[in-house]
Amino acid sequence: MIKTVDFHIPELERMKSYPSILYYLGNSALLKRPKISIVGTRHPISYTKTFTQLLARKLSFAGICLVSGGAQGVDGLVHHGAGFNNTIMVAGTGLDIRYPTLHSTLIASIEKEGLVLSQFEAGKPSTKWNFPKRNELVVALGDVLIVTQADLKSGTMHSVEFALKMGKPIYVLPHRLGESEGTSLLLAKGLATAIYDIDAFVEKFGVNAFTCKDEFLNYCALQPLYHDAVEKFGDTVFEYECLGKIKVEHGRIMCT
Repeated sequence: MIKTVDFHIPELERMKSYPSILYYLGNSALLKRPKISIVGTRHPISYTKTFTQLLARKLSFAGICLVSGGAQGVDGLVHHGAGFNNTIMVAGTGLDIRYPTLHSTLIASIEKEGLVLSQFEAGKPSTKWNFPKRNELVVALGDVLIVTQADLKSGTMHSVEFALKMGKPIYVLPHRLGESEGTSLLLAKGLATAIYDIDAFVEKFGVNAFTCKDEFLNYCALQPLYHDAVEKFGDTVFEYECLGKIKVEHGRIMCT
């Protein structure tokens, strides 16, 4: 059943105007947790896919709730990496609509285990006017904003504009020339800080310093070859596979 948030959220004071009403499905207690927002392109390259999931997973292990917008690409990777019970998805529609349909199963899992939040009443469809409001809410909820990949002209860069107006620290993944021109521009202008060491970043923001140290899962987030993982970790591979924590696709190990 769709409910409304009945407590004040201090982070949202930085929005242009505090939302008059917020609808939700799931665990509203996540709104009281330390939070970081991660956004990015709908068409990430392999490097971005790998390190977005690794970053989200390690932050989640360290007690940080991850916030994103549920879209194709980076957003979905964030929700998967964080684990459905430790993520907030901000929707651009009413909560009786699971949009995008590509992520209907993902959204259903977050509704059940995590939190789906919206400023829009039931029945409100997706329109181009909805998504700037969604993006502002995504940015406001996090203590910082991480952009893992972005084109120069994109919705992600509009999210960056919200972060700059709110005075939020902005972090980005470093990329090669031509791969992520939006984040490269932010670095060139001194508007963002590059994350060169994920563990150091997690230790800076994490609240559970030791819970992010599952070495094998961190290794699996890099999607190693199966035989390399067996050589390095031995029976741990089979144990985690039986527990359903990893899966094997096309000869590579992936976290579930």
